[in-house]
Amino acid sequence: MEPIPYAKQFIDEDDIEAVVKVLRSSHLTQGSKVPEFEELFSSYVDAAYGLAVSSGTAGLHLAVKALGLKAGDKVLTTSNTFVATANAVLFEKGQIDFVDIDPNTYLMDLDKLEAKLAHSRPGEFKGVIVVDFGGRPVDLERLAKITHKYGLWIIEDACHALGARFQDSHGVWQKTGNCKYADISVFSFHPVKHITSGEGGLITTNRKDLLDKMSLLRSHGITKDSASFTQESHGGWYYEMQELGYNYRLSDINCALAQSQLKKIDAFLARRKLIAQFYNTQLKGLKNFFIADTNPRFEHSYHLYVARANNRKALYDYLRERNIFSQVLYIPVHQQPYYRQIHNWNEALPETNKYYEVSLALPMYATLKDEEMQLIVDSIKSFYRS
Repeated sequence: MEPIPYAKQFIDEDDIEAVVKVLRSSHLTQGSKVPEFEELFSSYVDAAYGLAVSSGTAGLHLAVKALGLKAGDKVLTTSNTFVATANAVLFEKGQIDFVDIDPNTYLMDLDKLEAKLAHSRPGEFKGVIVVDFGGRPVDLERLAKITHKYGLWIIEDACHALGARFQDSHGVWQKTGNCKYADISVFSFHPVKHITSGEGGLITTNRKDLLDKMSLLRSHGITKDSASFTQESHGGWYYEMQELGYNYRLSDINCALAQSQLKKIDAFLARRKLIAQFYNTQLKGLKNFFIADTNPRFEHSYHLYVARANNRKALYDYLRERNIFSQVLYIPVHQQPYYRQIHNWNEALPETNKYYEVSLALPMYATLKDEEMQLIVDSIKSFYRS
């Protein structure tokens, strides 16, 4: 049997044809495919606006900058994430602080967040970046109630969670990225995610002022909109650089692929949920191997299927010997050498540390075959029997 990776993309002939069509067109970048995809994606998640960017990391950076983060401003986030979540704050010379996770969900513990804010100085923190880790959505309604008392903005790092949703206190299903409770949400289209554009990301928001700010910053801080010029136009070629921006654009080639992939998202999500159900059924109750809790109010989109495994390193090696490539996601941000030199958060984050010691992500992608799924669970059972 071929090696089984922890994740991989699925590309079909429709995807290839969509990219080739752009390659044969007159615009490889800054053409019509970018706004088309932005509109389709924002509509899918029920947000007012979408802005395509070169990566999820670029999206997070634009988000904190657009929300006015200044040098020295403090932001709260989780350490159980990829480093890009926290790095976005440091890019703007802000300060980061971490909140521990809930051991049942692996998400930021909102009780601990509330307690931390209750003991903070007035104005000490400017905002919160929460992560829908693995595809499980954060209770943004509750988060918004907590942060509103302190005047904090919310960025939702939804890079794992396309297609996830949660049920609010009124029984209404809220899609990840709809920005009903968050100021900005950020998605990633890296090949291991639900859909891919090769590399790329997208920001959603319901605030036109934030959209305009991020649009300007995405392209060097340059505008060609005559209505916003601060000086008299010199002619049809005229443009103005009004901010120190970046080249965070996404090309038409990338957007054509992402648009084609988005047409298949419901099928991708259905298959991932079926795989998760299989794992849950087959592995529930297995001694020394613990599957994550579920809650009917939170619809998981399963970018990752993460379990907790005793003797994790030996199991990881055992699976690799059988060409099954599970993964550990992530090394907590606060344990990285760069962050350790900023501050020692170890004692403040016991649940995050415990999670890292035992967590293991099993293969999870839409084209995982039934016989591969069976081999994975049989191998795990065999390891613990031996």
